[in-house]
Amino acid sequence: MDGHVPSGEPSPGAAPGPVEALREIGFWLERSRAETHRVKAYRRAADIVAELTGDERAAHRRARSWREIAGIGPKTAAVIEQAYDGSVPRYLTELRRAAQPIGVPGKPLRARLRGDLHTHSNWSDGGSPIEEMMRVAAALGHEYCALTDHSPRLTVANGLSADRLRKQLDVVAELNERMAPFRILTGIEVDILGNGALDQAADLLAELDVVVASVHSHLRDDSATMTERMVHAVADPNVDVLGHCTGRLVEGSRGTRPESTFDAEVVFEACRAYGTAVEINSRPERRDPPARLLRLAVEMGCHFAIDTDAHAPGQLDWQGYGCERAVANGVAPERVINTWPLENLLAWTRSPGA
Repeated sequence: MDGHVPSGEPSPGAAPGPVEALREIGFWLERSRAETHRVKAYRRAADIVAELTGDERAAHRRARSWREIAGIGPKTAAVIEQAYDGSVPRYLTELRRAAQPIGVPGKPLRARLRGDLHTHSNWSDGGSPIEEMMRVAAALGHEYCALTDHSPRLTVANGLSADRLRKQLDVVAELNERMAPFRILTGIEVDILGNGALDQAADLLAELDVVVASVHSHLRDDSATMTERMVHAVADPNVDVLGHCTGRLVEGSRGTRPESTFDAEVVFEACRAYGTAVEINSRPERRDPPARLLRLAVEMGCHFAIDTDAHAPGQLDWQGYGCERAVANGVAPERVINTWPLENLLAWTRSPGA
């Protein structure tokens, strides 16, 4: 967003220009999980204004004729006019005020995070291109960020076949050349199948920097079945992170969903023994694992990854919510693998049974 990404604590600051204001509105809308079509309207308007010549902008300012441009409606036109008048657009002010800030206890841990290990792009069910996601991650202060689009079995999320994943690796390699020293980590959110197997070829998983394994199907399996599935997955030497372990939903447009049942002591002991981090999923509708399980994982000596599971750039700012929950439940910063320098993190993910 023109080099500026708002944080979870908006401040008035100087009035932004129209392009910056429109893009920041898109950011706050994404952060609040607004409908995609609303976000796209502001992004599209920002792109349109950015592509106008100086003379074209000046002419529209004088005539206040922004609505005559295809792709700019009354709401986006009002933002443009108010920004050009030298004030913070009213809608932007409202969104800044409505943004839920990161609680004070979570701030020191958030400052220690060097990256995010669970994000999605429009290659699967995310809403934005890889480069846009990663440039926002870098602007938020990350040194690295893992791209973990879904595996093929999750067709509803446009999961990546082996061929599509290999093509994505080529795209990531090219972006890494242009975005250095920021590093895009290659990865996947691989589905844990009904028998505990992973939904991607083992040799391809071995090539990736970060593998997040998650259950997305048969969430109501009995406890013994679910426990066996999860233990089988976290014991796989290619798996680095156990994603949103209970699968619960506590709010949001998808409604609520109860936790899956499993023997948490057995699963977390497997995570500890086989070097698989337990994810603290920062999505507001997940807040997974629940506090009692998070405390149990701490007691059992697990490592953790505080991730956003972001599907849009604005959602990358949710990480502070996970930090709040980590601090509240006694997670030590040194046990959080994405507080580690890149070389330490990669040494850990590439070491079977770390």
